[in-house]
Amino acid sequence: MATTTVPMCAVVHFEMPYKDRERAARFYAATFGWTHQMLGPEMGDYLLVSTAPPGARALMPPDAALGSINGGLFPFNPDWPMQHPSVVMGVEDIRAAMQRVTAAGGEVMGEPMAIPGVGEYVCFADTEGNRNSMIQPDMARPACNT
Repeated sequence: MATTTVPMCAVVHFEMPYKDRERAARFYAATFGWTHQMLGPEMGDYLLVSTAPPGARALMPPDAALGSINGGLFPFNPDWPMQHPSVVMGVEDIRAAMQRVTAAGGEVMGEPMAIPGVGEYVCFADTEGNRNSMIQPDMARPACNT
């Protein structure tokens, strides 16, 4: 059986649901010092969070690359499936990555949606039932090592 080289794609973002956006923003600011930006309805009332100043070194491991993974919180919706904390992987080609998810036994949850000024985004469930996501950025090259 021939093996195909799959690009190694880094975690570029994390997400969590919120039930009260202001309360969540206060909690993460007071507990971890995270800064936030409250986006409007045109961006799904997303709460964008920064977990470290640009160029900051993560605490562990000591040889970690500069930078940190930032993230965001989205409004909890009882009608949506699998609303748990998740990670977002950066991919070069979202449709090819969707095919890899399916081929490896996962399930893609719908079609990619365009996030204005950000890129194409889609959720998926892995073989263990975890909800995660991937994004094909509009501008910068994603964190994939090919």
